[in-house]
Amino acid sequence: DVQLQACGGGLVQPGGSLRLSCAASGFTFGSQSIGWYRQAPGKEREGVACVSATGSPMYHAEAVKGRFTASKEIAKNTAYLQMDSLRPEDTAVYYCATDPVLWCGNTYMPKFGYWGQGTQVTVSS
Repeated sequence: DVQLQACGGGLVQPGGSLRLSCAASGFTFGSQSIGWYRQAPGKEREGVACVSATGSPMYHAEAVKGRFTASKEIAKNTAYLQMDSLRPEDTAVYYCATDPVLWCGNTYMPKFGYWGQGTQVTVSS
């Protein structure tokens, strides 16, 4: 079974950094994109960033370009979301996801079908 577990969230001050991790199992990690999504209170879930099957950063939402970077270590079956210069509007539950037949590109990020539990990120002073 496909399993994804995001961790690394927490409380951070504006301007601070966090690195989220996504531990994966149950599929060939080097053959599927990993997407990061977030959902803030009262808002719809949105795509944040995505890394290709082979580990290249792909789509990054305009709101996070230059601040967030998606990556993966195939040997460790782990994906990462490095988040720098965090802002209060980045506060949300963050999820990682994947899909065997959908991939992200440089300008798009589909809604993947397999999701892990989220991790809360709170940016506040």
